[in-house]
Amino acid sequence: MTFYNISYTMKVKTGNFGFRKTTQKEILTDISGIMKPGLNAILGPTGSGKSSLLDILATRKDPRGLTGEILINGYPQPPKFKCMSGYVVQEDIVMGTLTVRENLEFSAALRLPSSMSSQEKKERVDQIIMELDLTKVADAKVGTLFTRGISGGEKKRVCIGLELITDPPILFLDEPTTGLDSSTANGVMELLKRMSVRRKTIIFSIHQPRYSIFKLFDSVTLLAAGRLVYHGLVDKVLPYFLSLGFVCEAYNNPADFLMDIINGDSTAAAASRIDFNTADLKKPGEAETESIAEKLAKQYSQSAQCIEMEEELKQLSLENKKRKTSYLLIPYSTSFFHQLQWVSKRTFKNLIGNPQNSTAQIFITTVLGIIIGLIFARVKNDVTGIQNRVGVLFFLTTNQCLNSVTTVELFITEKRIFMHEYISGYYRVSAYFFSKIIADMIPMRTLPGIIFTCLNYFIIGFKPTAQAFFIMMITLILIAYAASSLSLAIATGQSVSSVANLLINICFVFMILFSGLLVNITTISPWLLWLQYFSITRYGLNALQINEFTGLTFCKDSTHGLNVTCLTPKEYLRIQGISITPWGIWQNYVALLCMTVIFLAIAYTKLRLLKKYT
Repeated sequence: MTFYNISYTMKVKTGNFGFRKTTQKEILTDISGIMKPGLNAILGPTGSGKSSLLDILATRKDPRGLTGEILINGYPQPPKFKCMSGYVVQEDIVMGTLTVRENLEFSAALRLPSSMSSQEKKERVDQIIMELDLTKVADAKVGTLFTRGISGGEKKRVCIGLELITDPPILFLDEPTTGLDSSTANGVMELLKRMSVRRKTIIFSIHQPRYSIFKLFDSVTLLAAGRLVYHGLVDKVLPYFLSLGFVCEAYNNPADFLMDIINGDSTAAAASRIDFNTADLKKPGEAETESIAEKLAKQYSQSAQCIEMEEELKQLSLENKKRKTSYLLIPYSTSFFHQLQWVSKRTFKNLIGNPQNSTAQIFITTVLGIIIGLIFARVKNDVTGIQNRVGVLFFLTTNQCLNSVTTVELFITEKRIFMHEYISGYYRVSAYFFSKIIADMIPMRTLPGIIFTCLNYFIIGFKPTAQAFFIMMITLILIAYAASSLSLAIATGQSVSSVANLLINICFVFMILFSGLLVNITTISPWLLWLQYFSITRYGLNALQINEFTGLTFCKDSTHGLNVTCLTPKEYLRIQGISITPWGIWQNYVALLCMTVIFLAIAYTKLRLLKKYT
């Protein structure tokens, strides 16, 4: 991999609200280099731009503000290069509810070509497990926040294994030793060293490695404040800085020594500052004060190492102009239905493996259903029966809506996993979206409606017909689908669930106000009345009331001494502003289904338009 004059700027907003302005921040400035097979380390202090350079080389950075050229074996970088290469992010992105083998099988099923048989893919997984020394934990779960799993070093090797499934020629790693103890970090780097011997180009950013890790490097790229201060063989880095007057003391870690030079706080750097203030390094009109990074970058640009590298880059550039062919666009390795099958299977396993989300929700729904059934038990066909029936139907409707707020987590908790896997070519956005709907949203929104109906219907004493029983069940399920779709439409693309929860609750509050119970629809001002058509609770409550009250007659209750004449269902529904038409319940069903489809379409569109760069 060769890269020429890479510069990168990004827009940054500064100031307080009302006085914010956008400025251009320079992240990288004129970076060039060659990454050959072996371990290629990018070193630098925090904020030096090493992660940005790594992301740019891996084509995982927003191209706006990027200039320069990147070549692979002398060819222009292919459009789907990120699917050809491997990329291991700093934070371990792996499904914790699955075992090590299941995670690797998922990667193999979606990233290896369809021409490979299932047996060949299985053999490839077994080979990776053996190479990464994961045999003992192959069938152990990776682990989540709630369940203990494998160790940090083993988890890092699993992440590397997910990328090695396709045997990529180039592997990128962002801070592969972060969060690991020194011994485990050393083991991970020795693993990468063994891999690099097989002619793999491994490029990684690293902050401050210990000496046993530093000596494994083949080349080192040293950055300071977005500028290149050294690029070349690791064996020549200390002699180069020695030529500038920076002496590495005995028993000092070379990596620590280099960081001290860049930060300007080492003894060697202090002794050499005089050299960097000489007039021969200052151009006409240049400011008198320069940062240590600017001085080191200027010195490197005039060094023999830099001139030699630029000559090699020019030669490769000339060869590139003679080439007529380029890499072809790489399509997805598998079909849409194959991706849908595997992502749905993993989604369902993850749902079952998270009892705090699935089992707990079903348990709470069951207990709540029993309590509500006991509170409203044995309703009568009198005035109290009207109140109790409407009360319990309103509760069931609003409860289905409010329970659907948990759907906001559907695309938020796995946002990092989705972005990484999509960029790496695991699956299409459509396959991921529909798998979440089929294997997560539908089961968790269908079961509460079934549980509530089965527990409450007979205890409370609703209309004793099979048709009314199933209509009530279907209505509760449709309410949950519509409310969950609204939650997805609002939450998709959000990074913080609390913001999405706030917006969704505001929407549900207004929907409940226009449900027809808290205020009679017929008394609302015409200029506000149109809001009733956006109320999920109104459509659900109307359908449930039509289903329950049709065919019943409510008369006075002598025990309460009330002089009330018998009230027919049509009269009661008319008072509530519920129109009795030939459509009946169906017009409410159509409205709920239309809202579900529209909200899901909005969620899908937002997922497709989600910024997928770092």
